[in-house]
Amino acid sequence: MDKIKIAIAGIGNCASSLIQGMEYYKDKTENDSIGLMHWDIGGYKPSDIEVVAAFDIDKRKVGKDISEAIFAEPNCTTVFCSDIPKKGVKVTMGNVLDGVSEHMKDYDDKYKFIISDENNSTKEDIVKILKESGAEMLLNYMPVGSEKASRFYAECALEANIGFINNMPVFIASNPEWAEKFAEKGLPIIGDDIKAQLGATITHRTLADLFRKRGVKLERTYQLNTGGNTDFLNMLNRSRLSSKKTSKTEAVQSVLDERLPDENIHVGPSDYVPWQKDNKVCFLRMEGKLFGDVPMNLELRLSVEDSPNSAGVVIDAIRCCKLALQRKTGGILYSPSAYFMKHPPQQYADDDAFRMTNEFIEGTRER
Repeated sequence: MDKIKIAIAGIGNCASSLIQGMEYYKDKTENDSIGLMHWDIGGYKPSDIEVVAAFDIDKRKVGKDISEAIFAEPNCTTVFCSDIPKKGVKVTMGNVLDGVSEHMKDYDDKYKFIISDENNSTKEDIVKILKESGAEMLLNYMPVGSEKASRFYAECALEANIGFINNMPVFIASNPEWAEKFAEKGLPIIGDDIKAQLGATITHRTLADLFRKRGVKLERTYQLNTGGNTDFLNMLNRSRLSSKKTSKTEAVQSVLDERLPDENIHVGPSDYVPWQKDNKVCFLRMEGKLFGDVPMNLELRLSVEDSPNSAGVVIDAIRCCKLALQRKTGGILYSPSAYFMKHPPQQYADDDAFRMTNEFIEGTRER
């Protein structure tokens, strides 16, 4: 079968894990494919994905082959597949816009982004590369809070006539105006804000749903997250957190029968701990009432390597986007978005989203 040709904007930890995974599963079979939700989607395996274009703004990555760039600082995720052959795809200078937070300048070089001396690529530059590379879709991995940069790359995807997967919490797929732009051009879009395979948000949603199904009245809850990657450093600038908090909070609120008052739910990043690197630690507390209004509470600590945790989901999103391209299905892919993303255009219970996504893969559901 043909390769699925992808372009990536933002060669950080998440892109590193994704590209490592594409190589890691090459020699695996369905029986030993640990960590995948689907081994085969439409005949495509994880190793059938090929990166044909890549964009970043860090001088330690720009100009390097993608196989080297994914291991360059400030990336700090676990290396589970170090033997990545040269891909012949060099990282192109992107467009900085609002992709770098000003406060990062106060930190050591190994933790922060260092902007390349090369000129920013224009939209015309990037669209030309996307077209010439044969990319079928563009993955957005901009840092949290990069509103202008995310819209810039969405526009590039539209002008290059390719699909778009929005892995971060700037609302593109869930914004009706943007969604309509992709529908008008017959281009598939999946978004917004990738759910981890088994991370803080999906765990919080599952427990909230369990409370509801077991008749427990949830009264208060928090989810506090710490980590040491560039995402957590970036989010020390609280002005960049608005869409992230909205995305994570709505993912939990959407599974409740009654929304919690704002003062009784807190979901979001808490602090940056450099030595944690790409390890993310979630502290979760839920307080409620059982039979007879008897109080109860649940406390949970979850520790995961953040970026591989998302790569296992993105690798499915890519293959679903490919199916849509083959079927000439444009606009929002509601089922994959609901299953793979925290802030989809339409929220569904996870069991329903899982079923709907499988129906989409099988071809019995259009979107």
